[in-house]
Amino acid sequence: MVLAAAALLLAAAQAAPPAAPAATPTPAPPPAGPVVSLLTSLGEIRIALRPDKAPLTVDNFLKYVKGGHYTGTVFHRVIPGFMVQGGGMDATMKEKPTRPPVRNEAKNGLRNRRGTVAMARTNDPHSATAQFFVNVKDNHALDFGIRGAGYTVFGEVIQGMDVVDRIVAVPTGTRGGHENVPVTPVVIKSARVVSAGTARPAGPS
Repeated sequence: MVLAAAALLLAAAQAAPPAAPAATPTPAPPPAGPVVSLLTSLGEIRIALRPDKAPLTVDNFLKYVKGGHYTGTVFHRVIPGFMVQGGGMDATMKEKPTRPPVRNEAKNGLRNRRGTVAMARTNDPHSATAQFFVNVKDNHALDFGIRGAGYTVFGEVIQGMDVVDRIVAVPTGTRGGHENVPVTPVVIKSARVVSAGTARPAGPS
């Protein structure tokens, strides 16, 4: 009986069509917008910006990058399972001067999912200036219309998400009245545009 069952199983296997080869992953298209490199004390993070979806926010961010604002700032708010925030404070937790706020563009179809970069703000939807955050998980509660105006996503990490994960894992404490501050500062050593993007129209989000 065992032999007969084995023979039937072998016959079925021989009659079955060969398994289809595994599909080759489609390579990600090159970014259509500018790419910014943030060289941090824990490694490099590259962010592809989306001027097609958040033109005011991208223009604002690039002005800070090109003006040298981010050099010497730190990731001053680090929360595991949520996000890492930086771009506004130096290592002494002193806030740097900023340009006027930029209008909220969260109603652009881009979602706060892992790896995306969005603007930090106060309770005023149109109060974002220089501070930004990287989502380390899908944070759809921050999207437009879920709990209000939402937080504007304007880019995505295309290289260095492992660096972001290292940042979110650093020990934190309270400093200068701020919570979730890394005990050892995670410093942005430089911020620069490494690619102006292509003329290719941006694909779907």
